Amino acid sequence: MQTVVRHVNLLILKGVAYLCDRRTGLSVLFISLVTSLFGVPAQAVPSFAAQTGQSCVACHAGGQFPELTPYGRMFKLTGYTMGQRANPLSAMVVASNTTTKESTGSVRDGQTILDSASVFLAGKVTDNIGGFGQFTHSFPAAAAGMDNMDLRYADREVNANTDLVWGVSLHNNPTVQDVWNSAPAWSSPYMKTTQGAYGDLPRVTVIENGLSQQVAGIGGYAYLNKSFYAELASYQAPRGALSFMAYPANVGDTTNPFNNYLDGSNLYWRLAYTREWDAHNVMVGAFGFDAKVVGLDGNAVPDATVSYTRYRDVGFDAQYQYLLSPHTFTAQLRAVRETIDDTLRTTYFDGPATLNTLSAKASYVYREQYGGSLTYKKVNGSADSNAYGAPSLVPDSELWIPELFWIPRQNVRIGVQFNSFTKYLGASSNYDGLGRNASDNNSTYVYLWAAF
Repeated sequence: MQTVVRHVNLLILKGVAYLCDRRTGLSVLFISLVTSLFGVPAQAVPSFAAQTGQSCVACHAGGQFPELTPYGRMFKLTGYTMGQRANPLSAMVVASNTTTKESTGSVRDGQTILDSASVFLAGKVTDNIGGFGQFTHSFPAAAAGMDNMDLRYADREVNANTDLVWGVSLHNNPTVQDVWNSAPAWSSPYMKTTQGAYGDLPRVTVIENGLSQQVAGIGGYAYLNKSFYAELASYQAPRGALSFMAYPANVGDTTNPFNNYLDGSNLYWRLAYTREWDAHNVMVGAFGFDAKVVGLDGNAVPDATVSYTRYRDVGFDAQYQYLLSPHTFTAQLRAVRETIDDTLRTTYFDGPATLNTLSAKASYVYREQYGGSLTYKKVNGSADSNAYGAPSLVPDSELWIPELFWIPRQNVRIGVQFNSFTKYLGASSNYDGLGRNASDNNSTYVYLWAAF
């Protein structure tokens, strides 16, 4: 029976790879990477699984990395310290194929490529200290650097009336420390094309995309009786001993400047209420971020001698999960309102502005192997001739992302994702005044994700 299943799996793999790129033969990349993993023991997954002795499904809903279960959230909140110390090294690779409906000339459009490779250093250090760090090489960009990282000190006090988890987190991406998948850093789509310009909305808020791997953040948090969560953090430009958190970007380095550079300390707060019953769990929450972003000089280097653009983000989010094998159903919702005060005027915006985003996602996984999801994303905001393109001068866009995926092993995922725009920069048709329609930006993204 196992032989039959293996042959069926290989036939499916070949079919997916053929759809990726039937013209080039580079589909062999997909087959060789995945078939080599069929002989790998199930425990050969990233460090946390080895540390806890649990399968990936214990921490990730339906095996759908990076979406966390209640157990996975508690593992992260307690500083990644559950279990015994194990080999802290693990790795990840992503191969993909992106085809745009009406390409704008990307040389990689329609090609199957090795997208990225990451090395992780992760796990328990002491009974109270743990974390993870990710270093990623992007093959299309021929560049390597620090990816997400989160280092923690945490403790837990349990008695007859109280269960209190508290800790401190040092990290380099706002909300990467969060444990719910409605938070921007870990939200759907969990896999996203990096080829071309149309893998996401043309504009989102600062907290949703603007500062990843460009800041040093430190904050404290508390989680009471598995119900109430509160966090307060501060972000600044990573200088001196913390500069490694944004490697290789350095302030004043014209070859690797930051895209954004924060002035002084920038406050972030987070509140959430959670409840678990039977196979269900739910969360409702709110968060806020006040960011002062310095402009760039003529050499694209942040210039702290001038003024800054201030972004005030306030968001509300919610999450629901049903986890009872063979069925896994999850849903997330997030809405963010951003107010912008640009004292630089000619750098980013003509003047005060607003931006509103909405993101919603629902997914289903059967037997931790076969799944699908639907994500909806929307942005609208005030008109601005400096920030957005003519003729509409507004960011208003809508994007639907249906996805199907297969998890043949707990450390392998293969998926196909469709990015479908119904509106782009204010219009469904001729949004650029040159005859390009929103649907011309639609793309098909096929990916292989594997962890070792």
